[in-house]
Amino acid sequence: MSREIFVNLPVADLERSKAFFTALGFRIDPRFTDETAAGVAFSDTIYAMLLTHKKFEEFAPRPIAGPDVTEAIVCLSCESREEVQDLIAKAVAAGGSTHREPTDAGWMYFHGFRDPDGHAWELMFMDQTAAAEHFGPAE
Repeated sequence: MSREIFVNLPVADLERSKAFFTALGFRIDPRFTDETAAGVAFSDTIYAMLLTHKKFEEFAPRPIAGPDVTEAIVCLSCESREEVQDLIAKAVAAGGSTHREPTDAGWMYFHGFRDPDGHAWELMFMDQTAAAEHFGPAE
């Protein structure tokens, strides 16, 4: 069985959040979208579920973390360093902000942004050959 991941995130303005992620080039999956939620498809198996605060509260018994805290960092892999830089530029142009400086470890390059609701996203390119030399072969 192939597993899927659905990261559930509370958003203050669902339409603004949908516009933000489509500006980055990701699609909204209509199967997981209604007036309270939108499924952002990053791949065939990875989604962010953008949920209105009211909808999110149906799943979370604790208060929603505000935009001035970091509850989690969602990391997405990219095909190249250029894709990382391109997505960061698109995120900033669409109303997001950077949340850290880029890091170049030689075999891995990453940079991050915050979406309009303050959620932290890491974008990472890893040279698999160099990573195997650094960490050893994957098991």
